[in-house]
Amino acid sequence: MLKSRKELDAELGGAARAWLDEALAEAAHDAATPDTPGPYTSPPWELRYAAAGRHCGPEHADSARSLLLVEARATLPTVTRLYEQGTAAERRAVLLTLHRLDLGATALPLVEDALRANDTRLVAAAVGPYAADHLDPHAWRHAVLKCLFTEVPVAAVARLDGRARGDAELARMLGDFADERTAAGRAVPEDLRTVLALTAPADEGAHRAPPTAAPAAPAPTEES
Repeated sequence: MLKSRKELDAELGGAARAWLDEALAEAAHDAATPDTPGPYTSPPWELRYAAAGRHCGPEHADSARSLLLVEARATLPTVTRLYEQGTAAERRAVLLTLHRLDLGATALPLVEDALRANDTRLVAAAVGPYAADHLDPHAWRHAVLKCLFTEVPVAAVARLDGRARGDAELARMLGDFADERTAAGRAVPEDLRTVLALTAPADEGAHRAPPTAAPAAPAPTEES
């Protein structure tokens, strides 16, 4: 979960706080006087973005990077560049911050790229508030299935309850996925049952019965 500046200040040591102060000042300056970076140069704050884990610690890197993106009022070309050229951790911070930037739906290609990946950290970051706001129903359903397939907890899916409610097509897709798992002799994820229950219309008195795994074959008898 991303932390606020106040929360970070309470947890960072003096040197890390000073480093973050300087980094955020550089980002604010860039937002006030934006320049188009040359082909081999980047604004100073972008270099700080890459170094956040080293100076603030891996556990605070997402939050520090997010603050930098917001302070710089990062544009689509900037977040695209940081995503495409960044490490997995740097990409994750971009995805976690998209809903805090004034980008509309223009950054959806970044979310779609992350959902094609097999890195569960990126998948979990991609299904946050930005995806909830901007993914169309078809893409959003497949994002939910991607979470189930890669074992990303569906708790990561922002506004799951609201978007899944009464979604008959999502219920069908979940049923097909459960049937495939059962036919292959694999367990149906408990999270699938959770999402399936959410697809029931709000005024439905009882949830539909969740899919169950195929019963185990009886033990052989002496006669067999």
